[in-house]
Amino acid sequence: MAENPEGWQPRILAIICNWCSYAGADLAGGARIQYPPDIRAIRVMCTGRVDPLFIMKAFTDGADAVLVSGCHFGDCHYLEGNFKAAKRMFMVKSLLKNIGLDDRRLRMTFVSASEGAKWAKVVEDVVNVTHELGPSPFNKEYGELKELV
Repeated sequence: MAENPEGWQPRILAIICNWCSYAGADLAGGARIQYPPDIRAIRVMCTGRVDPLFIMKAFTDGADAVLVSGCHFGDCHYLEGNFKAAKRMFMVKSLLKNIGLDDRRLRMTFVSASEGAKWAKVVEDVVNVTHELGPSPFNKEYGELKELV
């Protein structure tokens, strides 16, 4: 468990599918389901559009964690976008391990438009894991870049 600096709040980026996860997040908000406010969301038409460089850029820009969330397998509006995204996230997790970042800083989930409560649970879990891990070693605001190798 990492020691968290005083006043530190995690910076978590969520890249979410327009058709399912965004609608699920919207449902959670509309139903007033409580979840931590530590996530900043970017809506994309499909998680299949998420380039691994987007993830790496988020980390180099100071994100403490990244959540990618899309449609369940078989429900993608673009047929195979979520399959492609899942393969890419597996590769990015491997890359994170190789550069010394804990791969729990990246998570991919599948939340449908009717799963507002699940969205809240996913956000809560990602925030808790990020608190456990502490600030990213790339986060320049909380000290020098830690040696990763």
